[in-house]
Amino acid sequence: MPARDLALLTEAAQVAGAIALRFWRKTPQVWEKPGLGPVTEADLAVNDALRGLLRRARPEYGWLSEEDPDGTDRLAADRIFVLDPIDGTRAFIAGEESFAVSLAVVEAGRPVAGVVYLPAQDRLYTATAEGPALVDGQPMQASQRTEVVGASVLTTKPNLAPELWPGGVPDLKRNFRASLAWRLCLVAEGRFDGMLTLRDAWEWDIAAGALIAARAGATVSDRLGQPLRFNAPHPQAAGVIAAAPGLHAGLLVRLGHGT
Repeated sequence: MPARDLALLTEAAQVAGAIALRFWRKTPQVWEKPGLGPVTEADLAVNDALRGLLRRARPEYGWLSEEDPDGTDRLAADRIFVLDPIDGTRAFIAGEESFAVSLAVVEAGRPVAGVVYLPAQDRLYTATAEGPALVDGQPMQASQRTEVVGASVLTTKPNLAPELWPGGVPDLKRNFRASLAWRLCLVAEGRFDGMLTLRDAWEWDIAAGALIAARAGATVSDRLGQPLRFNAPHPQAAGVIAAAPGLHAGLLVRLGHGT
């Protein structure tokens, strides 16, 4: 089943990407969602297409999308789709290439198939729970770094506030990409040693990327070091840390959650 779902998600992501590119750099309409940031007409068009394609193919699956009202029906489903039609909407609005389509299938609380597609770069990341993590069909391997000092980590400056690090703010090489899903995939590629966000993270932003990073050999957890679980009644995780195993352990120690 994960392989069949992965094929479906891959097809859906490419359809979604083509729709997104019709609006990209074309000054799409933008609205502000209270407390959630901007949404564009492209987000909604992509979401509509994905809902139609995916729910026709798997009508028994539950549904959790950033751009649809959430309900409780998904909690009783054996499998659910978890998706962000455009992750990195601000980058999309700015005409940057760093936005992504993030699609996952979750079963019993864990992702079993995931796709992150960057339409403007035509770059495709995929994984299943039992298969390799691939970028454009080629295997990926996460970093093997063990040292915290000097590690290249994708994060925002507020995540390095001293009050968040009882063990001392780590001396990192800080980088940033707009899409949280893509940050997880960049860790999977080994292009960065890790990523972290200490703020609560929506499931639709991280489900696919968390699977891809883990299957590439990264250790992935919430900010407390606990495994990520999905399809929660309130679909947020307590932050995300994805990093080379040794680096992940070192970051948790600095955060006061390791040994």
